[in-house]
Parts: sequence; structure tokens; C-alpha cells
Amino acid sequence: MTTNEPSTHVTATIVYESMFGATRRVAEAIAAGIRSAAHVDLLAVHEAAALDPADLLIVGAPTHAHALSRPQTRADAANWVEKPASHLRLEPDFDGDGVREWLPTAPIPVRGFAAFDTRADMPRLFTGSAAAGIDKRLRKRGAVPLADYRSFLVDKDSALLPGQLDEAEQWGRLLGARLLESDATRT
Repeated sequence: MTTNEPSTHVTATIVYESMFGATRRVAEAIAAGIRSAAHVDLLAVHEAAALDPADLLIVGAPTHAHALSRPQTRADAANWVEKPASHLRLEPDFDGDGVREWLPTAPIPVRGFAAFDTRADMPRLFTGSAAAGIDKRLRKRGAVPLADYRSFLVDKDSALLPGQLDEAEQWGRLLGARLLESDATRT
């Protein structure tokens, strides 16, 4: 868990699932962008079992088979690492529960949520979006979106495309600004 203390009392929790590191790196960039606006907790999904509600909850996951990962797609991803020419390395605890399993018990944020995913650099029609699934599940539970969900793109080898981490950090700054705006309207 990474924690940073800004000069504000506003809190943000970022929970992510990552197989090969791209989604984790995006989550870290979003955290860097939001840090000046909020206290940030950055957690892998396997660390997020019992959380208190934050002002902002940001949830991210890789897109697997057009949606959030499932046990079978996580096992399939582990098999990709074993292929002879693979450069991929699995993240710690890749094979535990993912965001799909965690969302039904996720704490509902006080002010809003945002969802993101990593997906292949192809039209969404062909790839699907884990972020869309996160967004839908949190809305059904009564959470209010602070921003539209976002996708960050990877190439055919699961490496982030150039500029994606900069975009993630900018999105984090946008989320921080919106969070502070919502804080100002509440006081």
C-alpha cells in the first residue's frame, strides 16, 4: 500500500488488478496525478478486502475477453507467460480474486468513483472494456461517477503505448480537481 499526505482532508483510494504490470503502472500514474488534491491509498485488489469508504474510489482492471477477468482468463494469461518467446512476467497474486469478485463488497465512495482499464489498441467494439463493467457494477450499487470511465491502451505484447502514463497522470489531476470541486460545494 502506498500512502501520501497532501494539504487537504480529501481521500482517494485506488484499487487495481494487474496481470503483467500495465494496469498497476497506470494506477501509479493516476495516483501521482491526484496526490496534490487528496490523500491517496494505492492497493492491489488482493490488499483491498476491508476498506473504509473514501471520498473517491478509483478502480482499474485489465480487459480480458471483452470484460473483467475471470478465473479462467487469469489462468489463460498465466499460460501466455509460459510460451517460448514470451517477455511477460506475472504480477504478485495475479491468480487470486480479481476486481470482478471484489466489486460486490467494495465500499461505496462518499463523493464518487471513477473506473479505468487497460485494453488492446483496437476499437472498443472488438476489445470490450473492463472499465465499462466496473462502471456498471458500481452504479448498480448506488455509487455516483465522478468522471466517465477511461481506457489506457496496450500493444499486442501487453506493453503500454507511448504517452499512456502521461495521460493517466493527467486524468488523475482531472479527478483530483473534480474531487476538490465537489468538496468545495459540500462546505
